[in-house]
Amino acid sequence: MTKYSKILYSSVGIALLSACSATSTTQSAPALQTNEFPTETMSQAAVIADGQQQIELTLKQIMSDPDWLGREPENAFWSSDGKTLGYYRKQEGNPIRDLWLIDDGSVGNGQKADLSTIHQYEYDEFIQDEDFPFVAWIFEGNIFVQDINTSVIKQLTLSTDGARNLQFLNDNALSFQRGNSFYSVEVNSGLQEQVLSWHFAKEQKAVEAPEDYIAQEQIKLIDYVQLQRRNRQLRADNDAALKATNNTIMASSYYFDPAHRTVLASLAPNGKWAVVVTTENKAQRSDSDIMPDYIEENGRIKAQNVRQRVADAKPIVHDVWLIDLSSGDKTLLDYKALPGYNEDVLAEVKRENAIAKGEEYQENRLPRDIGLLFDWYATEPPVKWHDDSDKVAIMLEAWDNKDRWITTVDVDEKTLVTQHRMHDEAWVNYRFNEFGWFDNQETLYLLSEESGYSQLYAKPLEGNLRALTQGNFVVDNVTLTKDDKYFYFKANKKHPGIYEIYRVGADAQGTDSIEQLTDLNGMTDYVLSPNENKLLLTHSKLVSPPELYAMDIKASAEPVKLTSTVSEAFRSISWTSPSIVAVPSSHSDQPIYSRVYAPQGPQDDKSRAVVFNHGAGYLQNSHLGWSGYFREFMFHSFLVSQGYVVLDMDYRASAGYGRDWRTAIYRQMGTPETQDLKDGVDWLVENANVDRSRIGTYGGSYGGFMTFMALFTEPDLFQAGAALRPVSDWAHYNDPYTSNILNRPDVDPIAYERSSPIYFADGLTKPLLINAPMVDNNVFFVDVVRLVQILIEKEKEDFETAIYPVEPHGFVQPSSWLDEYRRIFKLFEEHL
Repeated sequence: MTKYSKILYSSVGIALLSACSATSTTQSAPALQTNEFPTETMSQAAVIADGQQQIELTLKQIMSDPDWLGREPENAFWSSDGKTLGYYRKQEGNPIRDLWLIDDGSVGNGQKADLSTIHQYEYDEFIQDEDFPFVAWIFEGNIFVQDINTSVIKQLTLSTDGARNLQFLNDNALSFQRGNSFYSVEVNSGLQEQVLSWHFAKEQKAVEAPEDYIAQEQIKLIDYVQLQRRNRQLRADNDAALKATNNTIMASSYYFDPAHRTVLASLAPNGKWAVVVTTENKAQRSDSDIMPDYIEENGRIKAQNVRQRVADAKPIVHDVWLIDLSSGDKTLLDYKALPGYNEDVLAEVKRENAIAKGEEYQENRLPRDIGLLFDWYATEPPVKWHDDSDKVAIMLEAWDNKDRWITTVDVDEKTLVTQHRMHDEAWVNYRFNEFGWFDNQETLYLLSEESGYSQLYAKPLEGNLRALTQGNFVVDNVTLTKDDKYFYFKANKKHPGIYEIYRVGADAQGTDSIEQLTDLNGMTDYVLSPNENKLLLTHSKLVSPPELYAMDIKASAEPVKLTSTVSEAFRSISWTSPSIVAVPSSHSDQPIYSRVYAPQGPQDDKSRAVVFNHGAGYLQNSHLGWSGYFREFMFHSFLVSQGYVVLDMDYRASAGYGRDWRTAIYRQMGTPETQDLKDGVDWLVENANVDRSRIGTYGGSYGGFMTFMALFTEPDLFQAGAALRPVSDWAHYNDPYTSNILNRPDVDPIAYERSSPIYFADGLTKPLLINAPMVDNNVFFVDVVRLVQILIEKEKEDFETAIYPVEPHGFVQPSSWLDEYRRIFKLFEEHL
């Protein structure tokens, strides 16, 4: 069964007792060879302006409403019958997205969908399975089906109580969830049945045992009380018998700890089993987790609720229950079956911190806190049933972030069976956790970084793990064909900054049978058509925003460009096309891939330079596609026109370069990245005719944090820096991201003090601009407030702060963007 969800209108976050013989455990990654990393400079031809330039490239133009660029296609998809392509496009001048439709085989932007028929194309969840003669989807909480042969669409539900968690059920029905209940709906008749419900309450029995001596004697002495108890029990027995013998009555109702809540629930396709996952219903924030919002319509200050800090996070455990709908039994699945369930994986970290306090640490083997792993980028849940059996796969993770288990459930023995364990001494990646079932065999497929890179594997339930791909490249976005013959995927196989679409046979061994399907040399994403004979591609290049392409899957097929959404104004500008340079690293065999923006032609005098630090930490920006930092791309083109060279580095911790690159910052955020910036500065001086004494740096979010670390810990590296929406103290950031890299402050305070700029503020000697949005619910404004107070106390003079009262983490108002970048440009002009 193929099931996927589409996130609409998006712009862009957790010792060995026993092990089954089928368990596969991560081995150490093989050593990587220097010559396996391409070092040639990659470039794309600069876009030649179409005709006369329509606008002047100024800061005001760059930071204006980005609609002038053209409003690119978003969230492209196939219709359920594969006859139509759909995508979303922002309306000019407002945030509304319209659905646009292109008939398969046509070229062009297509037509805007009519709101009265949009339910035929748009969906929140969509499922298809070749064993069923219909496909199904959820639109605005209601269920629709379409007959594959006749294309007739039928609506099965109409309710404000939205349906979710849609699945095929038995032969001609669907199941879905509403609240804490599962329902089935018969496709032909439309009959709905409540299949299963669960409650967080104490189950009320007809007759309870006496609770104390007084109650015991009351029952024994008084005939009336005895009669009432007898009658209640008789009625309860009769109700139970009725439910057991009359299938018109819903019988399955289950009770869980009143102090718990639902994490996830999943009903088996055969309707015989269910998995319900619960956890303690405790607050995820305190009353003090607030953020003042000073600009409100009523003129008052509003206290906005925000998330808790990593320093306040408490362990979370998920209870996984297997429910047998035939017998009515529910069983808590024990984590003791997981290899490593009670290993003290942080023993060395705890020992180092204890020694720093003058204490000793004694290793313990208490059970670890374990729960479901929700991949940050996947749209499917971590519980997956096989279509044709009682087999279910569950993906789990440890609270300490060091282990991921993919397990199955032995429904006869009511136990977890570990199929794959991935252990990482740093942390398990919150990406690359896709997994699922082959359709026609009891075999799992999964992504794992155990080789050092995200690669694709097959795992028979009674067999060993088998690599389908291997190499120093990243595999992502996996699609298995309905006949279990091919896996399609996206990968940067030929160069870390080029993503193409590939496929590999499901019976492949290693890399021999990987087939490259596209050769577009940029950033390419795909959606496989329902009949699996075409690809819908979203492709971009360094200076070309994304457009849609269609491509037949056959030999010598070439992609056909469909849309043209880029504006004439954008095309009229001769943009600076950056080169992708492999900057040699002093600390790694891998080079530091970087975008370099430079003036054309020989330069007599040495240039000024700016080093840009991308945000998010784990993000790739030095690729050959259109950057999510499109304003910064335009700003860098502007800087080149003013005589600057710009360097944009994918420092260690960036995405796209494998596990070791990702985890280099474990327990030392800011140190490896600053070392890479030093290598970048050296490269600029030696290769780009740059004056070492005239180099500045800037960045936002993680990039703002890096600006702090560079200026505070390497004060001679840059002559000025701008930190935008910056992190100054990681103990105040969120738990899901920070605890991966630095563990948690109660366990590893050394890592936090080693990685937080606030502890190094005394090192500031160069001009610093701090730009801070005040309603930022990601990096709180207090990060800047606390740091500024420390800079004042340390009597630092050469810093200034700009505040933005209405802006969240990602600025919205063009006036704010303009003010921010005017200040950044002024900083560089004055000090470089």
